[in-house]
Amino acid sequence: MSKRRVAVIGAGAAGLCAARHLTTKPAQFDVVVFEKSDRVGGTWVYTENVGLDEYGLPIHSSMYKSLKTNLPKEIMAFPDFPFDERLPSFIKHTDVLDYLQQYSDHFQLHNFIQFSTVVEMVKPIKSSDDAITWEITVLNLRTRHRTTSIFHQIMVCNGHYAIPNIPDLPGRDKFKGYQLHSHNYRHPDVFKDQKVVVLGAASSGLDIILDIAPHAKHVYLSHWKDRVVAPLPDNIEQAKEVVSFTQEDVVFADGEKCKPDAIIYCTGYNYDFSFLTPECQLTVDDRRIMPLYKHIIHTSFPSLAFIGITQKVLPFPHFTAQVKFVLASWIGTYQLPGQTEMDASTEEDFRWRTTTLKMPHRYAHFMGSIMREYHQDLLEMAKEHQFKPVLMDLYEEMYRIRRINLMHYKKLGFKVLDDENFQLLEVDTQ
Repeated sequence: MSKRRVAVIGAGAAGLCAARHLTTKPAQFDVVVFEKSDRVGGTWVYTENVGLDEYGLPIHSSMYKSLKTNLPKEIMAFPDFPFDERLPSFIKHTDVLDYLQQYSDHFQLHNFIQFSTVVEMVKPIKSSDDAITWEITVLNLRTRHRTTSIFHQIMVCNGHYAIPNIPDLPGRDKFKGYQLHSHNYRHPDVFKDQKVVVLGAASSGLDIILDIAPHAKHVYLSHWKDRVVAPLPDNIEQAKEVVSFTQEDVVFADGEKCKPDAIIYCTGYNYDFSFLTPECQLTVDDRRIMPLYKHIIHTSFPSLAFIGITQKVLPFPHFTAQVKFVLASWIGTYQLPGQTEMDASTEEDFRWRTTTLKMPHRYAHFMGSIMREYHQDLLEMAKEHQFKPVLMDLYEEMYRIRRINLMHYKKLGFKVLDDENFQLLEVDTQ
């Protein structure tokens, strides 16, 4: 196999993971990582700023000031690079950013990264023998110099927590109160003595209601899911999903109304592949990205891979499994099926989710409890060592603990004893 040029788009956790494993094969891959910011870390790079950055691009990070991880560090780490043992189990976003910088330094990944460089266009080029290469145009934000280069393979690692999804509800533009998406949430004291409606009861919604509760007068947690069963602060009230607005009111699905001062949309994010030309043949339909085999490899263009588009995952180990699977397919350790078979497998996975598991269409790339089998599948095909069972055992235990102890679970501590066992170190519910 001749040496191939590989582009990695993004130097957040997924992009760093891609670079770390690609660069272990210098005889096979010539790696370039394009990162639009001036440092590694992606969404973990906290900034007080919202809106646009100094180059007129949307702020990428969705971190808020007091954010801590909702998974313990004992299972969050890349398998070959543990977190500092002196840190508590649930760590600050600044600790995660420090960790990613240390990861980059340890594996000398900065040598492969072009910072302040935004990818503007990716286009497939077919040669006379039907081989596919990729034309990539990038802009250096500092010099404003634009260059175009040819690559043989691409890993897209640009994240999916940067482009807010705000539901287009009737009357939303007429509502006179303060509105923002969780992407732009930074400090809870902005909502001091206010009535606040928080839309969405996934991770960000549940974190933010607890962050603002000590400051707000009253908080409505508005969602369509089953009621949160864990105890909540006295000033938090659960409500049905918001269906419309008036100038002063929010109207819930059961007909109840309230007059809030502010709305926080914890309603998720949209994918952004605007740099891919139509020739890339990628579509996004209600958060389902097609056509991706195993949620990773483009079935029409197997040299184009997407790392980390999945949701509800154990991120850093998850990226590792995906990257190793892609590498195995690219170096021939694993022989990909033909396009027809890959497309059929992709459709079968989607039908299984929507029919057997009763997932909505937009959960096409959700993992959660099915992540264990997914990792095992990828690593087996890649002929790589399986993850320690304790990773998913503790992940699933954390899901159970969060469900009943939402207010205090981040005060707990854990220790991994061996490949299969962990220990709860501390219980502090005060």
